Amino acid sequence: MKVERVSEHIWSLTSWVLIPVRVWVVIDGDGVTLVDAGLPFMAKGILQFIDRLNAGAMRRILLTHGHSDHVGAIKRILSGRPVPVYAHQIELPYMEGELPYPRRKKPEHNLPKGLARPLPMDRDGQLEMVAGLKPYLTPGHSPGHVVYYHERDRVLLAGDLFTSKKGKLRRPMPLFTADMAEALRSGAIVKELNPWRLEICHGKPVFHPADQWEEFIRTTAASCSIPIDA
Repeated sequence: MKVERVSEHIWSLTSWVLIPVRVWVVIDGDGVTLVDAGLPFMAKGILQFIDRLNAGAMRRILLTHGHSDHVGAIKRILSGRPVPVYAHQIELPYMEGELPYPRRKKPEHNLPKGLARPLPMDRDGQLEMVAGLKPYLTPGHSPGHVVYYHERDRVLLAGDLFTSKKGKLRRPMPLFTADMAEALRSGAIVKELNPWRLEICHGKPVFHPADQWEEFIRTTAASCSIPIDA
């Protein structure tokens, strides 16, 4: 497992199974937050790194979405560290197998029903900040996909909202993306937030992604035959 310090408060942990699979460890005043949980075999390395970090106990797991390569280590982690797990409420019935993910014939039972909780919302229905991370709903790759923005570090943990190649934005993997047009619209969050660094599960980081947005959306929408405004 490769460990990289992303910013003052964030580390990335990466393993490879044909492609990279990345999760993130975020430190805050109350301890450690894990963003995504990768594949089952990653559990030991994740926990060992958190222990070495010596930044406090793990307090929670935040999920960008519920696909199996993002939740795989959760059961093993929770067997020794019983912490709450959060995902967007829209995502819960898909990851728990009540509904099949769009474009899939069969439901996926990726987590037991009731294990994950909905991300907290305020009275206006806006997602609340957790451990220095501001969640934003970015559907398309999955119905309840969420990204997490660390405002202080200006780092966006983007899950599968994009892939990347040689530091350039690329569309999410078509085979696993429920609605590519919606995913591309959600990608405009990089223009809105203007992060310094974009972290991606299955690709290397992209620096100053907002600078690439206009070209990315124009060329990608055209190549996918998707009518979309830049």
